[in-house]
Amino acid sequence: MGLMETIIKKVLEKGIIIEKTKLSGSVYKIRIQSDGIADYDFEPGHFLRLGVGIDQDDISLKDKVRSYSVWDINKENSTIDIAIATHSQGIGARWVETCKLNDTVYFKWKKGKFLVEDSADSYLMIGDLSALSHLYIINRNLPDNKQIESVVYSQQSEDFFADVDRSNPFGFNVMCENPSTEIIQKLNSIIPEMKGDNMVYIAGDSRVCITLTNYFRKELNWSTKQIKTKPFWNPDKKGLE
Repeated sequence: MGLMETIIKKVLEKGIIIEKTKLSGSVYKIRIQSDGIADYDFEPGHFLRLGVGIDQDDISLKDKVRSYSVWDINKENSTIDIAIATHSQGIGARWVETCKLNDTVYFKWKKGKFLVEDSADSYLMIGDLSALSHLYIINRNLPDNKQIESVVYSQQSEDFFADVDRSNPFGFNVMCENPSTEIIQKLNSIIPEMKGDNMVYIAGDSRVCITLTNYFRKELNWSTKQIKTKPFWNPDKKGLE
């Protein structure tokens, strides 16, 4: 183990994998138990920086850490759940396919700004498979009286998975990669039905995030306060580039 790996392990929190479940054709659920979880000031929308390439000398430093949404948290049991998709076949995908129960993992909390906010009347959730667990926890923590609309997509129907409570609150769509035009076509019929003050969450493919943010700001004249955007991945980048 190199000096950098030693430093990483001292800086990050330590946990244990206590559950690994395959949810769909390309998604795994990982449950991590760690003592510090019980005392963490959690807000729905927080991420984990998870070490997935530690102790592997052939992996560059920027590839040793990946960000994953916290899908669920149980402070009583000191556990957190994350969902990891494997369709990218990147280092994170390879890690989740080979990790085992009782493996030690190292992580750090990442707060960010892509958090639940209940100030609107109607919400629109847009994202690909990489964003599904994040949109689930946002939706699950909104009051029941909110109107929720959605466009969640993947290239294959078998990729989709239910929320932790086994509900399916979103509309699933089989679409090609980077389907911005197709999404906008669907939005033309969804948005007129949204009531009161509106808010949109857009996550996943950076290309879709950029195109749809411009659409809401320039075509629909939505304010920046109404638009929450989080690119989870970029096809031209990897790791922490």
